Amino acid sequence: MKDLRVVFMGTPEFAVKSLEAIIDAGFNVVGVITAPDRPAGRGRKLRESAVKTYAVSKGLKVLQPTNLKAEDFQKELKELNPNIQVVVAFRMLPKSVWDLPEYGTFNLHASLLPQYRGAAPINWAIINGDKKTGVSTFFLDEKIDTGAMILQEETNIDESENVESVHDRLMNIGSKLVVKTLYAIAKDEIEPKPQQESSTLKEAPKLNRDNTKIDWNKPVDQIYNLIRGLNPYPAAWCYLENSTEELQVKIYDIERIMQEHHLPNGTVSIKDNQIKVAATNGFILIKEIQLPGKRKMLSKALLNGFNFAPEAKMR
Repeated sequence: MKDLRVVFMGTPEFAVKSLEAIIDAGFNVVGVITAPDRPAGRGRKLRESAVKTYAVSKGLKVLQPTNLKAEDFQKELKELNPNIQVVVAFRMLPKSVWDLPEYGTFNLHASLLPQYRGAAPINWAIINGDKKTGVSTFFLDEKIDTGAMILQEETNIDESENVESVHDRLMNIGSKLVVKTLYAIAKDEIEPKPQQESSTLKEAPKLNRDNTKIDWNKPVDQIYNLIRGLNPYPAAWCYLENSTEELQVKIYDIERIMQEHHLPNGTVSIKDNQIKVAATNGFILIKEIQLPGKRKMLSKALLNGFNFAPEAKMR
C-alpha cells in the first residue's frame, strides 16, 4: 500500500466533511489550502473559511494564497512534498499546481459527471426536476470538470426536497467517496476512465440575478422546482406589485397546487390565512417569504402585519 502524503484544498462547510473523513481514516494530511480570510457581516470583520477553522482545530498546516500562480505559494506547496492532492469545493487550479503530485490531483464534484459540470450542480439538478443525482471523483485536467473518472455514488432526489437537504446528503456521501478513492489510489486499484461526451449534457452555470428570478408564466412544476432548487440559498426572487409599491421579494418554502383557473399569471390570492400565486395550470402556495430589509418569515406571520392590495401581483 502506498504511503500517501495528502494536501487538501477546499473552502466551505461542504468540504469540511471530506477533510474530517480523511483525517478520521488515518491518512497523513501534510497541508490544507483554503481561501484567504474575508470581510463579512455588518461589521465587515475578517471571517475565516469553514475549512480553515476545522484545519486549525486539528493543528494542520494551512496556506491561504490569493494567487495560486504566485512563486511564494508554489514554493511552500512543493515544500509540503505532497504525492496526492484532494480538491473539494475550491477554485480552478493552474496546471503547475494540479500536476505537481506523483499520484495526481482529484476532485469531488456534486453531480453524476459528465452531467452538471460547473459551479452549481446541486441547485441545477433540482431546478431541472431530476429524480437522482450523486457525487463523482475525477482527476483534474486543463478544463473544468472534464478529467478522467475514478468513482461515483448515486442518490435519489425526493420531489419535496430542497437544495439544503440534498446538499447535506451529498456532503456525507461525498466524504465517504473521497476516502474510498484515497484507499483505491493507495492500493493501486483505480482504473480512471474518460468521461463520455454527449449532446444531451446538462450544465450547472453559476447562479445569478437573471437565472434565479421566477417567471410566473411558466408551468407550476417548473416554478416549484426552481424555488426548491434555490431554497435556502441564494433564494428565488421576483417583484411584488402591491398598490403603488413594487417590492423585491424572496420566496422559500412552498407547495404546488395543480388546478385549472382563469386568473392572470402572477395574481396573488389571500384566503384562509394563505398566500397563493397563480401560474400556468395551477398555483404556488407560499409558506415562507422575505420582504426587502426584513427577515424571512412564515406567510401566516406576514399576514398579521402586511396588507396585500386586492389587485396585488407577482411578476
